Amino acid sequence: MEYSIILIIVLIFSIVIHEIAHGSVAYSLGDDTAFQKGRLSLNPLVHIDPIGSLLIPGVLLLMNSSFLFGWAKPVPVDFSRIRDPWGELKVSFAGPLVNLFIAFIFCLFIRFSLLPSLDPIFYLIAFMNIILAMFNLLPIYPLDGSHILFNLLPNAHEFKKFMINYGIFIFFFFLFVFPSTGWMIDVARYLISLFTGVSA
Repeated sequence: MEYSIILIIVLIFSIVIHEIAHGSVAYSLGDDTAFQKGRLSLNPLVHIDPIGSLLIPGVLLLMNSSFLFGWAKPVPVDFSRIRDPWGELKVSFAGPLVNLFIAFIFCLFIRFSLLPSLDPIFYLIAFMNIILAMFNLLPIYPLDGSHILFNLLPNAHEFKKFMINYGIFIFFFFLFVFPSTGWMIDVARYLISLFTGVSA
């Protein structure tokens, strides 16, 4: 039970920081919508999505899933206020990149034994953030990877229309039916081992 509580806390704060990263980059590019709505706050209560932050992780825990995932309420972004032609791409990349940065920092904590008694928690934080980054980079709407692909693919209109209409069904099929998340766990363990020097 204690481990599950720590897992949920790590997940919630990781996805909150993920969303703040999106809003902060949008703010730096000229859109203050998230700031005006109070969504650039570290207070998890303004970000929690009842389904994505509580129900889905809770169900996965009850299923004893080796893969835990969730999401916060997306920060509002008005791309019409961003003049940078690569603005949407930069905003979309911001969340996964900040998760990878967090993972790297906590891997360094482990590598240099800064607080060795907390290494299991540091490992969990690094692991969770790498998983979140990889999952969000999948090209499935509404994940960040789909928005990145929309911006990189030429003539992506039909693909975007298909994904907006059916992406949510593909998302839940991938999450609960298609057994394809094991490779993410393997990659996360490998990266943590690479940066910490400690075998998984």
